Amino acid sequence: MDTIRSLRCFVRAVELGSLSAVAREEGTTQPTISKIVAALERELGVRLLERSTTSLQATPQGMRFYQRALGVLAEYQEAVAEARGQAETPAGLIRVNAPAAFGQFCLNAMLAPFLARHPQVDIELILDDRMVDLVKEGVDIAVRQGRELPPDAIARLAGSSPRQLVASPDYLRARGKPKQPQDLARHDYIRFAWLADGDLLTLHNGEQTETVPTRGRYRVNHALAIREALAAGGGIGLCPLWLVQDLLDSGALVRVLPRWSGQEQPLHLLSPSRRYQPLRARLLLDYLAEQIALLPGYNDS
Repeated sequence: MDTIRSLRCFVRAVELGSLSAVAREEGTTQPTISKIVAALERELGVRLLERSTTSLQATPQGMRFYQRALGVLAEYQEAVAEARGQAETPAGLIRVNAPAAFGQFCLNAMLAPFLARHPQVDIELILDDRMVDLVKEGVDIAVRQGRELPPDAIARLAGSSPRQLVASPDYLRARGKPKQPQDLARHDYIRFAWLADGDLLTLHNGEQTETVPTRGRYRVNHALAIREALAAGGGIGLCPLWLVQDLLDSGALVRVLPRWSGQEQPLHLLSPSRRYQPLRARLLLDYLAEQIALLPGYNDS
């Protein structure tokens, strides 16, 4: 049995969810791929895939084997490159997942210089606000904001963005400036639609903490829409500085209750919990960490 080919076919079957799709990639037939995977299962004495007429997915044992197989294949590819004198030339596809607003507003522009620097590397950027399963969905690097992280991923803190109350000068001229946190209850507060605590807002001033009610008639599920609504004079919002620092610098937005702030928003770079990463992924991780630390509105980690 060609072990490397068997592992490659099995890995792609898990990632694509289809033996027929693997066959198309390999330039062969679906029965051939099915026989290769079946032979791998016989050799291991373990069922790796659950097959039905409509779906294909890894068994629990298969998913654990998939994680190890990824590392084996990556090390093999690196060994082949080294034998050919290509160890210092990163090549291949990197799948990157990021929140939609951060990906569109910040990350998208970062990737072009990296691609120019490494002409044999391809990047697939998927913008998605949900917490993806890196292994199951074949993601090499995920960008995650906030403190909730998957337990089975390797997390690298790239920076933290302070969260501040902001509003447009026109809005504050029309409605007045809050003098203390409790004054926010009399203002239009723009917030994320998915916040579990509804219209309660927790603010910090050194060791002092206040949880105050807000009145939010407009709720949005996208950070860039909140940014635009605030700049248009729609109300007051608590935003990470990466999202609004340029508007603060230009005067389109100003700080509200500047002595008070929300909890900082950390940003982590996640990679699958496997021992080995290909050179291309390691280089991109280092590059993103450097670039994110330089973004306006971030504290260097």
